[in-house]
Amino acid sequence: MKNDALKPMLFTTLKGYSKEQFIKDVVAGIIVAIIALPLSIALALASGVGPEQGIYTAVIAGFLISFLGGSRVQIAGPTAAFATIVAGIVQKNGMSGLALATVLAGIMLVIMGLLKLGSLIKFIPYTITTGFTAGIAVTIVIGQIKDFLGLTYPQGTVTIETVDKVGAIIANIGTINIDAVIVGVVCLGILIAWPYINKVIPGSLIAVIVGVVMVKVLGMKVNTIGDLYTISSGLPSFTMPDFSFAAIKNILPDAFTIAILAAIESLLSCVVADGMIGSKHRSNMELVAQGVGNIGSALFGGIPATGAIARTAANVKNGGKTPIAGMVHAVVLVLVLVVLMPYAALIPMPTIAAILFMVAYNMCQYRAFFHLVKTAPKSDVIVLVLTFVLTVVFDLVVAIEIGMLMAGLLFVKRMSEEAEVRSWKYVDDEEHDPDALRFRTVPKGVSVYEISGPMFFGVSDMLADITVNDSTRCVIIRMRGVPALDATAMRSLEQTYDKLIGSGAQVIFSHVNEQPRHTMEKAGFIEKVGKDNFCKNIDASLERASSII
Repeated sequence: MKNDALKPMLFTTLKGYSKEQFIKDVVAGIIVAIIALPLSIALALASGVGPEQGIYTAVIAGFLISFLGGSRVQIAGPTAAFATIVAGIVQKNGMSGLALATVLAGIMLVIMGLLKLGSLIKFIPYTITTGFTAGIAVTIVIGQIKDFLGLTYPQGTVTIETVDKVGAIIANIGTINIDAVIVGVVCLGILIAWPYINKVIPGSLIAVIVGVVMVKVLGMKVNTIGDLYTISSGLPSFTMPDFSFAAIKNILPDAFTIAILAAIESLLSCVVADGMIGSKHRSNMELVAQGVGNIGSALFGGIPATGAIARTAANVKNGGKTPIAGMVHAVVLVLVLVVLMPYAALIPMPTIAAILFMVAYNMCQYRAFFHLVKTAPKSDVIVLVLTFVLTVVFDLVVAIEIGMLMAGLLFVKRMSEEAEVRSWKYVDDEEHDPDALRFRTVPKGVSVYEISGPMFFGVSDMLADITVNDSTRCVIIRMRGVPALDATAMRSLEQTYDKLIGSGAQVIFSHVNEQPRHTMEKAGFIEKVGKDNFCKNIDASLERASSII
C-alpha cells in the first residue's frame, strides 16, 4: 500500500493483530492518557477556554484521528502550537467563532487530503516553521507569567495581544504573590528533575499532586482552577456553529491558519513517529483524519487538535504499535472526565503555568533557531527572525502570511541571481572560457547566446542582453541550461524574437528542454518560429545557421 493511499492505517494493522499486541496497546493507551490529562487541561486554559474542553478535544479528536489516521502510532489532541491563536479567536469572536473556524479548518484539511496535497506541506520553509514555533513558545511563557507570579490585574485590563500582556505584567508587578511563586517554583523544579528520577510516571502528574497538597495541606494562598473556572464533568453536547456568510468571511483567515498549522504539526509528528517505528505514514489519509477530528472536536465543544509529538513518542516508548493505543487513550480520558474531573478544580494555577513553561521549553527548538542564525544564508535568517518577531508581536496569521511572502520573494531573488544570458566570444588561447568558439567553427554574421537558469518572471528582463549589429544575420539562442520557462518569460522571449526578426536576423533555438518546449508549443511559438529552427544541439544549430546565410 502506497503511503499516499486513502485508507486508514487501522484497517491495515488489524491484519494479523495479536492478543499480545492488544495488551501492549492498552497499556500504552492508559499511560498516554495519564500524560495527556494535565497537558490537555493546561493547554485548554492557555487557549482561553475551560479545562474540560481540553479533555473533550483529546477524547473526540484523539479517537477519530487514531481511528481514521494514516499513522500507526499518532496521538492527537490539543497542542501548544494552537494556544495563542485559539486564545485570540476566543477573545475576539467567542466560542462560536472558534467552533466555526475549527469546522472550516477541518473541511479544508479533508479537501487537502482528498486532493492528495499531503506532499505539498514540504514546501513550507523550515525557517518559517522554526520561527513561528519559537514565537509560539515565547508567547506561551509570557501568557503564563501572570499565574506563575500570582499577579492581580485591575478589572478591565486588556490582555488580548502579547504586547498587552507584557504591559500588564510590568504595570502590575507590585501585586506579586509570594505563595504563588513558591508553588510555581516547586512544581517547575519537579518537572525539571523528575525525568531523572522516574521515566514511567509523568512529571506533570507528580507536579499536579504536589501542587494540590501545598495548597490544601500547607494552606498556600493561591488561585486554583476552581477559583477561576466552572468545571463540568458531564459529556460534551452537540453544538452547531453559525454558518452565516458574514461569520465565515470574518473567521476565514483564522480557519486557514488552523488548517495549515494542523497539517504541518501532524505530518511532522508522523515523520518523527516513522523514524521511531521504521514505518511510513499515509500523509493524505492523515490530513483527512485531522479534518474529521477537528470537525468532531468543534461540534462537541472542543478546540483545534493536531498530532502531538511528545504524546506520540510516549505511545511508542510504552509499546504502542497500532491506532488501537490512541483509541484506548481517548476512552480512558472519557472515564477520567466523568469520574475525576471535579478534582481538577483543586489544581493551583501556578502549577498549570509551570507545566506550560516546560511545554514551551520543549517546543521552542532554540538550538535549531540559533544554529540557523549562525549558519543559514542571510535571506533565510531574515525570514526566520521576521516570522519569530511577527508571531510574538502580532499573531500567527500575520507571521505565516508575511513569512511565506518574504520567503517567496527572497527565493525569486536568489533564482534570478543564478540565471544569466552570455554571448560567446571569439578567442584564440586556451586560458579563456571553455565554451569559447575555438571549439566550433562559427560562420561570420552568426551570434551565439547561451541562457542558463530557470526563465521566470523574476528574470524576464535579462533577455534585453541579446543584441545584434548590422552585420548579424543569424542569432543562435542556446537553452540547454534552462530547466523551466513561465508565461512571463515566454512573453519576453516572443518580444525578443520579434525584435531580432525586425532587425533582419534569423533566430535559431538550440537544445530546448522538455518543459520550456512544451510551454513554447502551447503558446504557438514553435509554429511561429518554425520547427526547422529548433535544433537538438549546438552543432546542428551551427549547421542550420550556415545553410541560412
